[in-house]
Amino acid sequence: MRVALTIIEQIARARTDLRMGVPVILSAGPAQTLLVPIETLSQARLDQMIESKHPLHMVLTKQRAETLKIAAYDGDLARVALPADRNLAWLRSLANPVDDLSVPLKGPFQTLRGGEVQLDRIALALVKSAHLLPAALMASLPGSISGPDLAMLTRLNAQQAKPFLEAQSVLSSVAAAHIPTAPAANTRLHVFRPDDGGEEHYGLEIGLLDRAQPVLVRLHSACFTGDVLGSLKCDCGPQLQGALQQMGQEGAGTLLYLNQEGRGIGLTNKLRAYALQDQGFDTVEANHRLGFEDDERDFRLGASILRKLGISQIRLLTNNPAKVAMMEQQGITVAERVPLKRGENPFNASYLSTKAHKSGHFL
Repeated sequence: MRVALTIIEQIARARTDLRMGVPVILSAGPAQTLLVPIETLSQARLDQMIESKHPLHMVLTKQRAETLKIAAYDGDLARVALPADRNLAWLRSLANPVDDLSVPLKGPFQTLRGGEVQLDRIALALVKSAHLLPAALMASLPGSISGPDLAMLTRLNAQQAKPFLEAQSVLSSVAAAHIPTAPAANTRLHVFRPDDGGEEHYGLEIGLLDRAQPVLVRLHSACFTGDVLGSLKCDCGPQLQGALQQMGQEGAGTLLYLNQEGRGIGLTNKLRAYALQDQGFDTVEANHRLGFEDDERDFRLGASILRKLGISQIRLLTNNPAKVAMMEQQGITVAERVPLKRGENPFNASYLSTKAHKSGHFL
């Protein structure tokens, strides 16, 4: 029996491979490239790639390149040729900013320019989606090359993969049950699963919703450190509890708990950003030094869940204008933005100030 994988299944497999340091082959027409994330690259794998004699280069996001004072000639990314004395420590120092202040001079760099960068762009999108540092080692392969070793690797057609990497995940409702909670005994929890193998997301219906009227809604991004551990570095935990309390007091509301930790960069990278904040960088600067955008979250997920719950008009509990704009763009009517100011303390005052001045939050 022959079983063909869909492109979504191939992308999901590729993410798993990359997290383990297993190379993935990207193709676009006759061009083929072997991709390995720098974060999971081993010395043995690097030695194999060097011994193969195939042209090697490293690809970085524009944000990380600017931190390293590398010209991003390709706009949103930069390609760096490996010097003769290339080694794993040097590659990791370019990918991970942990020692940027103690070892600021990592060059000189030979930056590549010209030529097609479609495979490099797809490589960074894949690595980001695997919640790894957005930096990859690329080996250009002849179009005719094959063999048993390469046959074992996941192959992705870049043109086919691109729209699925950019598209919103398709969510399916997979389970729901009544769970009495402190805000309201009549509470129902829904679990939504994406078709791309990503994290599940949750919808919490509190009380009896009147869907003919705007529903009080909170789009809350998962924050393990704040929601679970009670971290004082952010205001997430108090905002979560405050939203639930307000819904309980009003008798109805819906809280969407979206598994987009650390503004979509994952818990590991969020902790890396915290370490950079300890070095004196603010939350936006820390994200950029890691190679990420200010915010990597996809709020389209929230609109999708609201539609599945039969909610089309909302009173949105948020201080973030981007959430309001995204809901409106996705066809959800935001009748009112309801402020949610909770949890300010001496440990997060600077963080909240940055959100206000750099991200436009109403604080």
